[in-house]
Amino acid sequence: MRSSNPVFSRRGFSRDNGHAGFNAGPQAGGPAVGTQGNPYVGGNPYGQPTAAPTNPYAQNPYAPQQGAPAPVTTGNRMTMDDVVARTGITLGLVIAGATVAWVTDLNIGIAVAAGLVAMVLALVQSFKRKPIPALILTYAGLEGVFLGAISNYVNQWAEGAPMQAVLGTMAVFVTMLVLYKTRIVRVTARFTRYLIIAATAFLVLTAVNLLFMVFAGGDGLGFRSGGLGIVFGIVGILLGAFFLALDFKQVEDGIAYGAPREESWLAAFGLTMTLVWIYLEMLRLISILQGD
Repeated sequence: MRSSNPVFSRRGFSRDNGHAGFNAGPQAGGPAVGTQGNPYVGGNPYGQPTAAPTNPYAQNPYAPQQGAPAPVTTGNRMTMDDVVARTGITLGLVIAGATVAWVTDLNIGIAVAAGLVAMVLALVQSFKRKPIPALILTYAGLEGVFLGAISNYVNQWAEGAPMQAVLGTMAVFVTMLVLYKTRIVRVTARFTRYLIIAATAFLVLTAVNLLFMVFAGGDGLGFRSGGLGIVFGIVGILLGAFFLALDFKQVEDGIAYGAPREESWLAAFGLTMTLVWIYLEMLRLISILQGD
């Protein structure tokens, strides 16, 4: 599953996991997927289908139906309750890890190590065909440790910045959810393509700036302080917000097409990664503003 998170790409609900998904090609003798509102294959995701739409999870791969994919029984389909519950568990572990790191005043070096391990786990999950709940939950706990220690460190010279970043992240989430539900923001194939390009450019600039910081010292290219840092931070938050819309679209499509229940772990994984991204960019932006 490819992540809609700016850092990792999560695989969509695909045929690789044993079920037909959003990336599947047209069914034998059926209409093209792009005519059914699939933004990942082509066509207008909000246009009217030219033929009766088919459910990519409705057929049985084990029945002799030209190799058609398997049905997902009603009791085993992903629901919004599943996504909310698993996202709550994952974010709860992030908060628990952050609390432990904050209260114990964890050494920043240990926290960075935890963050690197969390990144590796996230990469491993992003290339897995199926979700591994234990891996996702371990990632969440370690990511929380990293966030808690970093937040505690920033709070020492920008008091109150972590709490403001939390409130800002919540505001971004609610705002984007409203914009998505009212269709002010629409996730199309073009939207997704441009967003991936912008996020890639952002990450490349971040990596280059980090290299300059390591080898040349100081603030590198200046993307992390001053006026340029403020602009860079705002861009990072906007990218995270738009990736939230992509997460919402994947959840909505998964429920509509009857994705298997286990896919709700991948939805929780993607949402958690995106919220972590937004929080870190928000924390950095607020710390720059307070520092100035």
